Amino acid sequence: MQQSSSSAKAAVTVIGLGPMGRAMAAAYLDAGYEVTVWNRSPGKDADLVGRGARRARSAAEAVAAGPLAVLSLIDVEAMYPVLADADLDGRVLANLSSDVPDKARKAAEWAAARGASYLTGGVNVPPAGIGQEGSSIFVSGPQRAYAEHRETLDVLAATDYRGEDPGYAQLYYQLNMIMFWTAYTGWYQAVAVARANGLTAADILPYAGYTADSLRGFYTHSAAALDADDHAGRAQRLSMCAASVEHILHTAADSGVDTGILAAHAELYRRGVDAGFGGESSSRLVQLLGNPVQG
Repeated sequence: MQQSSSSAKAAVTVIGLGPMGRAMAAAYLDAGYEVTVWNRSPGKDADLVGRGARRARSAAEAVAAGPLAVLSLIDVEAMYPVLADADLDGRVLANLSSDVPDKARKAAEWAAARGASYLTGGVNVPPAGIGQEGSSIFVSGPQRAYAEHRETLDVLAATDYRGEDPGYAQLYYQLNMIMFWTAYTGWYQAVAVARANGLTAADILPYAGYTADSLRGFYTHSAAALDADDHAGRAQRLSMCAASVEHILHTAADSGVDTGILAAHAELYRRGVDAGFGGESSSRLVQLLGNPVQG
């Protein structure tokens, strides 16, 4: 994304060398950074060391190599044993590992108690997107630490700062993942039904693309109404949507494929109709999802 503006090589540490961590370390090498790497299991750093990265003998040594340590681990919990022996005083930890907001907040408290500043990151691209234009990372935590290291973090992807709350980067990230995984699993469901009826994924791909593109319009149209709590059934009614969901449920059942995902959707829409919302917009379902017991 960006080359460091400093005439001297800027130093950065990358801890955790799975596919994402290796992509991050490689992006820093490409940008001319002095990169220190460490991974719990050996061997994953060979190509990076061959390109000039420095292999630390321990995580503690890796943290000591520079002011910023970028963490790419399986989750936040993995950080604690990894950094147990490290001197964190005065360091900045940018934990770009996926996890839940509350764990990010607890990790920030843990780091602060050891003298470190803690930034949380939610990476919105796969490893192949690191260092590429159009990629982004949610970041939250101390504004001063973010401002100090923004240029370095922007090497990985354009950072979208979400404020001081260390949980917010993970919250925004997980909100995106809710939309991503439900939609992507819907693609698998559609392929299963297609196969059961003699079609292939390639056969339905053009229509999947159209549907995916149309979602932006649905989100945009409903956002203002949702924030205004306006659920008038002007463009569509929940009862009509419920009937459509029943049709896809029965199409899947008639095709002999698993209907668990679609049955859960159908049950939600039935609950909305049973609650008396049939004449309103399907956006009223947010009330049931937000308060499922009383809904």
